[in-house]
Order: sequence, then structure tokens, then C-alpha cells
Amino acid sequence: MRMPEPDQSVLAARDTLIASLQSIVAEEGVIWSENQLKAYESDGLTAYRQLPLVVVLPEDTRQVSEILKICSEHGAKVVPRGAGTSLSGGALPLADGVLLALGKFNRILEIDYENRCAVVQPGVSNLAISEAVADQGFYYAPDPSSQIVCSIGGNVAENSGGVHCLKYGVTTNNILGLEIVLMSGEIIRLGGKHLDPEGYDLMGVMTGSEGLLGVITEVTVRILKRPELARAVLVGFPELEDGGQFVADLIGAGIIPAGMEMMDKPATHAAEEYCQAGYPLDAEALVIVELDGHSTEVDHLIGQVEEIAHKCGASSLRTSQSEEERLNFWSGRKAAFSSIGRISPDYFCMDGTIPRRSLPEVLKRMAQMSDRFGLRVANVFHAGDGNLHPLILYDANQPGELERAEEFGAEILKLCVEVGGVLTGEHGVGVEKRDLMGVMFSEADLEQQQRLKCAFDPEGSLNPGKVFPTLHRCAELGRMHVHRGQVPFPDIERF
Repeated sequence: MRMPEPDQSVLAARDTLIASLQSIVAEEGVIWSENQLKAYESDGLTAYRQLPLVVVLPEDTRQVSEILKICSEHGAKVVPRGAGTSLSGGALPLADGVLLALGKFNRILEIDYENRCAVVQPGVSNLAISEAVADQGFYYAPDPSSQIVCSIGGNVAENSGGVHCLKYGVTTNNILGLEIVLMSGEIIRLGGKHLDPEGYDLMGVMTGSEGLLGVITEVTVRILKRPELARAVLVGFPELEDGGQFVADLIGAGIIPAGMEMMDKPATHAAEEYCQAGYPLDAEALVIVELDGHSTEVDHLIGQVEEIAHKCGASSLRTSQSEEERLNFWSGRKAAFSSIGRISPDYFCMDGTIPRRSLPEVLKRMAQMSDRFGLRVANVFHAGDGNLHPLILYDANQPGELERAEEFGAEILKLCVEVGGVLTGEHGVGVEKRDLMGVMFSEADLEQQQRLKCAFDPEGSLNPGKVFPTLHRCAELGRMHVHRGQVPFPDIERF
């Protein structure tokens, strides 16, 4: 895994840069000693590590603006970081870069029940939003497995989903407004509390942009009223293909569950050992289907789900009879990634998306790859929308295993594209999938994407080395290059 060569002039001017940053934030808000920097050397993709040049912890938007201006003046690169739970290396530091850590942006600024939205800072955890509005019967729909720790700013940067994204959408479907600071220090606002702002869909551009375009300092999210009832069905199947067919038949019947997740036998065993959720250990495929809404509707849909499950050869079936039992069904799935840590020293959590019809074929071919590479794989995924999360198990202390795991992961992602899918569903490209972008996009596609980056970050200073396998200078890409501080979109609210 290669990263850009460090800029020696920036390394030489480190002390001057540190002094300039300390003039903006309190002295303890700038970290540069090697021991303290180690806390930031990687994100959730721990196979790759790099100490940053310096870490700075701003407390408000004005400070972020001033920091970016200082970094621009010094020619220093900037890597934005939230909770550091990225699984694609999106927050991996740079040796000659400033790591802009937004952990102090952790306040919920406003809850507006009348307009069904909340205004939050990017360091607020995903789960904290739902907890803040629970007493009024509301919640925030996207719910990644890491929701107890992952930050809403990071969710926007990666367009995160979660187990309930099938019915309620991913992050882009659940945000209304953003405040962003450009590399020039300019502060802009997109959207607000209203639906579908006019003009260019710049929130759509920013959501999933992986820190390449601007630094998010405020997010307005949509909050929803909790449904009257939610019940879950736990279905075991004797073969993976049977589980895949069940998923396809359920969607084909016009049923859109609130959530539909699938785990294979290795993942089920690891989760059961960890959580004691009562999963059937003889099942090769375990599917959790949740239905929500009015009680009459839910009961009717559950009857249909049970009928389809039996037609697909279900070997076991349980339907939750209480809220406690429903949450217990989900507990193992929510802890699936962490439970794998009990059975393997290391693992790669992959992320690719395929058409649902290809699920049986892809699962079969992944099993063949597992034999060929000599590495175990456990599968956990959002079955309803085809977002796979294969967990490749390896031991970094064993010579060659990390390299085999990387090659195995690349083969899985190539397979996803081959069957008509895409390289990522919610984890982003980062450094993990960067060198595979050419599998999915032509050179012209990638150049056009970089022209968009140039419109926001003409010097290429924000999170370089991520997403694009070859980074061009903006002048090489033609007319979308704009001068620093000039925003090419006239309808943006600027400050």
C-alpha cells in the first residue's frame, strides 16, 4: 500500500507550523509527541499505520477555518478524522499532514420536533441522536453496527447505512443540511431544515466524499417517529443458497422489511458464543427479517415471511414475541464484527455491493476463493440491498498471511463488479479499494471525478492519497480548475 511521498519542506517547517496552530487552539489542543501521536496512527483498518506530522483538536467552526488557512499557507496536507472507525483507511494519517481531529465537536445543538430534525456537530455519535430524542418517541434511522461510537460526521463522509437502511435509506436519505469548511477556510452552508433544496445537489456530492472536498462542522439530520410495533423473524437455512433465494423471493413478493440481514455459519457461531442470542448453530445461513408499522400490518407481513421461508426450505424459524426478544435477535448481528476477534487474531472487513440475484453465485465463489487462498471467511451482510461484508480471517504474525488476505479481498471486490455490483456500499474507498478503482471506472471517469475535487480543493490538500489511484494536478484536468477561495457554485450560502 503506497502513499504520496512526504513533502520535505513541510517536514522541515514542522515547528513553525505547530506554533501557528497553537496560536489558534489551546496549547493542549496540538499534539506532536511521538507517544501521543500513536493514538492516531490508524483508523479501523489497523493493518495500515502511519504517524501524522501533528494532530490538532479544534473546538468550533472558526478554529477549523483558521487551521485550514494556516495549513494552506504552509502547504500542509490535512486529513479530517472523526471517531476513527473507518474500515477503509479513510482517516489514515500522512507523515507530512495535519490530522484534524473533530472529537470536541460533540454537542447536539438543536432538536426541532415540529420540523422533525436535529442539528448536531460532527463528533456526536450516531446512537446519541436516537437517545436524545427517544423520550419523545423519535429516532435517527441509519444504524451502523458501530453506532455506539461512530460519529455522524464520519457517517456523512462515508454515506453509512446500517441494518435498517433497506426501508429507511442510508445517510444521504436522512440528512437535510450541512455546514462545511473548504480548504481555503471559507465556510459554506448547504440545505437546511427544508426538503430538497433548489440548485445543484451539493449535499449529494458531499455525502460519501470521504473528506476530499471539505471539512464537515455541522449536520442537520432527519428524525423519524418510532413505529407502533416492530417484530423480527429469525430464520435458519441448511444451505447458503437457500438463504439467498429466500432474500430474493421476499423482495420479489413486494415485501420491504425494515431490515434484513444474513450471516453464514462461521459468523453465526462467533456471534452466538459472544452474545448468547439463541441462534440455531446447525444453520448454514441465518437470516433476520424485521417488520415494523401498525400491528395489523406487521402481523400480516410476518405470516407472509414465514410462508416464504418454509417454501425456501427453512430448517428453523422463530418470531419475536416481545421487544426484549427482538433486540436479542439483533444483538448478535450488531456484535458480529467484534465477535470475530474471538476466533481470529486479525481480520479484514470487506465491503462490496452486488445485485440480490447474484447472492448465491457470489457466496459459492467466495467459498472457492477461501479454499484457494487458505484463509477462512465469515460472511455478514445487509442482505436486502446486497451489501456484503465478508470478514477475511488471518494472522499478521504469520509470514505472507496479510498479503494473501489483501489479495483475497481484491478478488472478492473484482467479483462484485463482475456480477454487476460496485466496490463499496458504505465503508468508502479510502486506501483499501483505491487501487481497484480502475476495475469499475475508466480513466475518463476518474479524471472527471477529480475535476469535481478540483472545484472544491484546487491544490489537492484534503486527504490526498485516498480514493484515486493516480492523482492529477488540477491544471492537467482542464477548465473545472478554480482559484483558491473561489466557489464555482453561485447558489451556496457563503460566510
